[in-house]
Amino acid sequence: MNKTKYKLFSNEPVTLNENSLIMAIESSCDETACAIVKGGREVIANVVASQIKIHEEFGGVIPEIAAREHLEAINVVIDETFKQAGVTGKDVTAFASTVGPGLVGCLLVGMNAAKTLALAYDKPFIGVNHLNAHLAANFIDTNLEPPFIALLVSGGHTQIIKVSSFSEMEIIGETIDDAVGEAYDKVARLIGLPYPGGPKLDKLAQIGNPHAFKLPEAKVGGYDFSFSGLKTAVLRLVKSFDGKEMPVNDICASFQECVSSTLFKKVKHALEETGYKQVVLAGGVAANSEIRKKIFSLKEEGYDVYAPIMKYCTDNASMVASSAYFFNNTFDDINVEVFSRA
Repeated sequence: MNKTKYKLFSNEPVTLNENSLIMAIESSCDETACAIVKGGREVIANVVASQIKIHEEFGGVIPEIAAREHLEAINVVIDETFKQAGVTGKDVTAFASTVGPGLVGCLLVGMNAAKTLALAYDKPFIGVNHLNAHLAANFIDTNLEPPFIALLVSGGHTQIIKVSSFSEMEIIGETIDDAVGEAYDKVARLIGLPYPGGPKLDKLAQIGNPHAFKLPEAKVGGYDFSFSGLKTAVLRLVKSFDGKEMPVNDICASFQECVSSTLFKKVKHALEETGYKQVVLAGGVAANSEIRKKIFSLKEEGYDVYAPIMKYCTDNASMVASSAYFFNNTFDDINVEVFSRA
């Protein structure tokens, strides 16, 4: 696969191929990450500085604190990436960064760092959509190519995406209210789990009875989703145990069963309607045990199923570099600005 980019000062064409090294930066939320990826698939270096411990005491990410932490970590993370890869900026073919969606102050730190590197070394700059980057995590260490159906599940997004080619993708279904990650975090708070609640809820669900409580599945047409009603049902369930011992594990398991079953049904329907034989799972919630289990069960029906390994599910820069290499819907203008919403 060859694509042409251009140097910033001389406007000299630069061809991306299987030997190209792309250095990418991700700073959309609470991870400061930098990576160098060869040919869109081979990770040469991957460095992540997480802020989870800092935000735990607040019960969520505080944007101003996150941006300040990015400023403190960005140079250290970049230097460590060059060190791990054993290369310099001169060896890099192009520089990339996430430009949105995300927290604006945080995005600016990463984007400005990547633009500065591109200007300093006279190399192309590539701006990347964070959601496309999550999809591209599935290209790492695989031979995956479109067409495929993608289920993107994260803290802020739940989407079914029809990816026809590297240049053509269509969101055919999405949540009309809470994203899966939001629903997990809100339910986790209802039952008293500390931030970040999603992974903790998943762990408790694995030792609970998924059929202990029958929770409602929203009747939403097409491939769209709704999880706000489910959240309300859990709230009522929790309140019903007022003064009595609450079966937390069973509540977690029943909630997770309802969510994962809903996602599975919609994805399978999309596969049947499109005739596609490949399905990919992407986003931070792709690390969830039951969602992974149900989507991977499609293998038994003859589908090829892909999901990133755990460290590439959550925010990282390797997926940004892969997206910069493979997808054509990137931003090559040095004047591109960050954006907060998709």
